[in-house]
Amino acid sequence: MKHTLKNIEKSWLYLLFAGSLCFTSCTSQFEKWNINPNEVTPDQMEQDNLNTGAYFTQMLRGVFIVGKSADGVGLGGEYQITEVLNGDIFASFVANINTFSYTTYHHDHYVLYRDWYNAPFRDAYTYVMQPWKSICDVTDEGSPTRALATIVKVLGMSRITDMYGPIPYSKFGTTTQVPYDSQKDVYYQFFDELDEAISILTDYNNTTSANYMEQYDYIYSGNVGKWIKFANTLRLRLAMRVSFVDEAKAHTEASAAINHPSGLMTSADDSAILHQTTSFSFVNPLWEISESFQDIRMGATMDCYLNGYNDPRISKYFRTATNDGQYRGVRNGMDNISKDSYIAAASGLNFEENSNMQWMDASEAYFLLAEAKLRLGLGSSTVQEYYEQGIRTSFASKGASGVDEYISNSENLPLGTYIDPVTNRSTNVTGYLSQRTVAWEEGVSNEEKLERIMIQKWIALYPDGQEAWSEMRRTGYPGFVRIASYAHQNEVADGELISRLKFPTTEYSDNSQNTQEAVALLGTGGDTAGTRLWWDVRR
Repeated sequence: MKHTLKNIEKSWLYLLFAGSLCFTSCTSQFEKWNINPNEVTPDQMEQDNLNTGAYFTQMLRGVFIVGKSADGVGLGGEYQITEVLNGDIFASFVANINTFSYTTYHHDHYVLYRDWYNAPFRDAYTYVMQPWKSICDVTDEGSPTRALATIVKVLGMSRITDMYGPIPYSKFGTTTQVPYDSQKDVYYQFFDELDEAISILTDYNNTTSANYMEQYDYIYSGNVGKWIKFANTLRLRLAMRVSFVDEAKAHTEASAAINHPSGLMTSADDSAILHQTTSFSFVNPLWEISESFQDIRMGATMDCYLNGYNDPRISKYFRTATNDGQYRGVRNGMDNISKDSYIAAASGLNFEENSNMQWMDASEAYFLLAEAKLRLGLGSSTVQEYYEQGIRTSFASKGASGVDEYISNSENLPLGTYIDPVTNRSTNVTGYLSQRTVAWEEGVSNEEKLERIMIQKWIALYPDGQEAWSEMRRTGYPGFVRIASYAHQNEVADGELISRLKFPTTEYSDNSQNTQEAVALLGTGGDTAGTRLWWDVRR
């Protein structure tokens, strides 16, 4: 990790200061006028959405942190803390191969390190919630701008509540000592907010075909119809998240998402992607962490699933190992790992410096539909049709070939033995991993069908380890190669998946009473890494 937290915070302060200046340069009016943005009049700001566009762009940069510091260096270090060293390693998508001078045992060992678990919380409120509040301050409730910002807010904050559980949400911006909401209440507000935002954007879309905020929208370039599809799919995601603990609410929200006239994402063109353009660029943090920092490599679980299935997407996801030209993964939670040895022995991530950033792949919609059909009886197609279309859409999104052969394969299973690429030590992992082929089987139990859906969904979610980790906790699928040792921590039971991040230490010091009340909302287990969230009830 090449940026200290202090330098990262300075970089983000620069971005926030520069946001209202630099981001305005993407508008044709600014280029035409060639004026100092500090001299823009209020009327001009209102005319071209300059008063909200900069805040909206800041939100886009803040969901999955991207950008550059004042000296032009990519913010991969902050992304590493907020994403890779949390959800990505917990989902076993990747493994850390670096050693850190300031901590011997850390998240890859299920030992929570203060600065790492403080970061996602801090950044979400600074770079998602605060710009959203600023947009609300200058827009009315029926504004399409506010509706778009609210969708982005729900995406960003759903990731935060799924890390921590209860979070300050409904009263954000009303007081300096912000009370926490229970996770159930947060989710219910998500549904209300998405419902309202979708309604506003649907009215807009039914009135005009014109793009909206195009010059500030690096996801869909102002295509409101695609934003509605994305919001519906996000609503379905959240509905299925609560489906084991609150089936009636899940059914209501999933039905609303599926039956909306605009529908869900249906093709790779609908995927939510943060695009690089001539006016909006960033160093892709996954490239930076893998190829510049050389800190992460493919995880052992990915190794076993992708190699076992002979999955053609493996070459789209990862690079071959320098040593032998094969795809090799690293086990999570290893002691005294030799970074220099694993750099060449294991597979790096297949991203380029200018690669776009995936928010949500359209294939997820079909896997959500497959589960909704299986468990809630929703949707017009069969479970098998949704399942197979999910795989097809994932292959199309990643540019992989051979999908027909892959879908029909009824023989290949995940690897039963994981082999360390440096030591050649073999570990029997058949008891860890889901033993299902890819080919659909109609005559098996619904539980086996769910397991098969979740295996392929897990693979298709890459590189979004946070979402994969949430689904692993929610359903118990797919299996994963256990961390090498549970001996360095005392909060997660042996053989179990880590359940959550602890509340930030800054919250205990700056918002003490409300944080203590939030601990009570967690119930039995308290503020530990082993305490399960509200929706995590079936593992």
